[in-house]
Amino acid sequence: MTRPTQAKLNLSALRHNVSVARELAPQSKVMAVVKANAYGHGAAIIAGALQSHADAFAVASIEEAAALRGSGITRPILLLEGLFDESELGIAAQLDVWLSIHNQQQLQWLEGAELSDPLTCWLKIDTGMNRLGVTPDNALHYHQRLVNTPNATDGTVAYTHFAAADDVQNLQTQRQIDAFDNLTFNVTRSAANSAAVLAWPLTHYDWVRPGYMLYGNSPMTQDHPNARTLKPVMTLTSAVIALHDVAAGESVGYGGTWVAQRPSVIATVTIGYGDGYPREAPNGTPILVNGQRAALAGRVSMDMITVDVTDLEHVQLGSEVVLWGSGLPLGEVARWANTIGYELTTRMPQRTLRVVVNA
Repeated sequence: MTRPTQAKLNLSALRHNVSVARELAPQSKVMAVVKANAYGHGAAIIAGALQSHADAFAVASIEEAAALRGSGITRPILLLEGLFDESELGIAAQLDVWLSIHNQQQLQWLEGAELSDPLTCWLKIDTGMNRLGVTPDNALHYHQRLVNTPNATDGTVAYTHFAAADDVQNLQTQRQIDAFDNLTFNVTRSAANSAAVLAWPLTHYDWVRPGYMLYGNSPMTQDHPNARTLKPVMTLTSAVIALHDVAAGESVGYGGTWVAQRPSVIATVTIGYGDGYPREAPNGTPILVNGQRAALAGRVSMDMITVDVTDLEHVQLGSEVVLWGSGLPLGEVARWANTIGYELTTRMPQRTLRVVVNA
């Protein structure tokens, strides 16, 4: 029998989430962000499902772009961090990918290259994130050099990235919008990440770049009506493989961190930190067993967890367990584990089988 731990992927939900982005930004093209193996969901699966639903894709590196091309993706692919070495220019040309230009060195590499065809470039402008990008004061200079080099196509896109769009009360986003709007040259523009797509309509410009929201999860720090329309793509599931009666006063798991306060029934579930479930999850973290809420009881180990199912009905060997996804929001589990949902999905290992359940 196959080990029942699976990350079930609902591709119908994925396409629904893209449609949400398009409805919120009807005048914008959609660049689906599939870096980090599509936030742990499987880049080839996700990009393949969106081939006719997204206008372009975004990744972090040339290796990720090459993997997408190898899986049959023909849409444009943007390298969000640009090139890390001059030698990658030839590979970028072969793959026909779009380049981010965010510093002097990358621009010099492009200007000095011998390319048979020009490459499409996106100019990264730092409006306050202070991570990557040229300053707004230097943006016109960089843009002019891209116009002048035969190695860049016409139509460079100017883009920026928000530091705090997930918090609608944070004034930094408006300061970044103002800085971006004050640029003195007329180009195609892009600024909106998932949070901005959902909550900052003035930032939609010509391109939006949804990532986390595509996978059905809210990036917002507070509840937001647009985020409520999203549907989870990944549901992490497993099954009960043992049931134990535990007397009051007995402990469960490594270190005895959970002690029964009453006669209890403990279900052992075949999933652990080796499958991407967070070791940091404390006692009480919510888990669904047969669709009923239960609570983690004891320390997460590599291959197993233990769950208090004392008050649940009809739990038996083989009962389905949902760790997050349909019926149990990823963000809720992440908060219990003192992290964010982005980390939980992106660090999921290949050991956890991705299974398409609704294409």
